[in-house]
Amino acid sequence: MRTCASSCAFCLGSCYSDSSRAAFIPANPAARAAPFDDPEWIFELKYDGFRALTVIENGRAQLLSRNGHPFASFSALAESISDFLPNATAVIDGEICSLDRRGRPQFKNLLFRRGNPPCFFVFDLLTCDGMDLRTERLIDRKQGLRRLLARAPADCPLKYTEYIDGSGMALFQRVCDLDLEGIIAKHKSGPYVAERENSTWFKIRNRGYSQMQGREELFERERHKEPVPGWHSCDLACASLEAVN
Repeated sequence: MRTCASSCAFCLGSCYSDSSRAAFIPANPAARAAPFDDPEWIFELKYDGFRALTVIENGRAQLLSRNGHPFASFSALAESISDFLPNATAVIDGEICSLDRRGRPQFKNLLFRRGNPPCFFVFDLLTCDGMDLRTERLIDRKQGLRRLLARAPADCPLKYTEYIDGSGMALFQRVCDLDLEGIIAKHKSGPYVAERENSTWFKIRNRGYSQMQGREELFERERHKEPVPGWHSCDLACASLEAVN
């Protein structure tokens, strides 16, 4: 593990400045057509929501989009994270989701601010207590993330993303059966890198996922400034367009 130097872009003492936000670039998984099995890989659900990094400094949390923009519409979620981790200093990668009564993500609920309050499914730990963890093995970072969340009570909106060890094909079949978005494959020993060409992560989409129907049309209307009833685009437009990936 390496301690962040004062000049490091991830120095948490200045994590809320405009210049440092540009350094918070989430890992970008490459696309893969088919699932696979491999004992050196883990497999997670691909949650359907807004990708975000939560930057926590001395218990104060801020949620940033994939392009470093603050998620003003999820300020209440950020405040909840702050309340549940009052002594934490960390940068955590995850996905903002709204779950239905069956525990399935409902993407449009985020756009239209309906349904259950949003939660944050977290799956990677970039820094913690002044330590830069990005060069550490994925499996070690996930263990660190689990330890960090052990400080939080069960009703915390931060939800640890569980994984399946080695068996991507069975998980993907289950995802398709349940009409979920897909899975993410990650090499156990991989570092945290932002560039897709160097990524040790793969996203494998469920091509029959029903919630993708009509989504591109919705975003196209927003690009052309056409009104979408009920969508608070003034707050979510930027983040929503970033979500098409």
